[in-house]
Amino acid sequence: MNCGVCTAICPAAAYFDYDPREICQDVQSGDESILIGLLKGEQIWMCGQCLSCKTRCPRDNTPGYIIQVLRKISQEMGYFVHSRLGRQQLLLKRAIGHSILETGYCVHPKLIRPETHREQGPVWEWVMDNAREVYKKCGSLYYEEGLGGLRKIDSDTLDEMQAIFQETGAFTLFDKIEQASEAKAAEMGLSFSDDDDNEYLREIQL
Repeated sequence: MNCGVCTAICPAAAYFDYDPREICQDVQSGDESILIGLLKGEQIWMCGQCLSCKTRCPRDNTPGYIIQVLRKISQEMGYFVHSRLGRQQLLLKRAIGHSILETGYCVHPKLIRPETHREQGPVWEWVMDNAREVYKKCGSLYYEEGLGGLRKIDSDTLDEMQAIFQETGAFTLFDKIEQASEAKAAEMGLSFSDDDDNEYLREIQL
């Protein structure tokens, strides 16, 4: 239909050179060179996955879902390392991916470290230094056993998360992200390691 409502409503399109309508056109073209360009490019990583496109499309299409598929293919084929935003998949894998397995939460306050999230300012550093007291005043258990927000997730539930990741192939995808990133680091002449203190991670955080 090509009406462009998805682009008009898209928050990402207001900030980036990003057009979900054009991406849908490119996918429908069936042109392999165009598709590889998408998989290696920046645009598929600009989508915020808010799915505003789904709510407004008069044909009930969802460009955001197409983006999800393109991202997974890019990760599986190692194409994501060809773009600046794509390379940040390693950061997400090591932060959010590991957090789910270790804490049971996608985003835990412990992830937002002042040294890597300077945009939070000095107040956030104070919150981190006084986290237990601050979160308890908000009614949170802050990683203690019991019922409530930010509670410590029991080991049986975390074991189930591990099993889900194994069964769905998430660990295989994690390995592909690590391997492609390590190869890209070598190509760029940057150090690469399992911890968070290496040249490649510092480079892709920029």
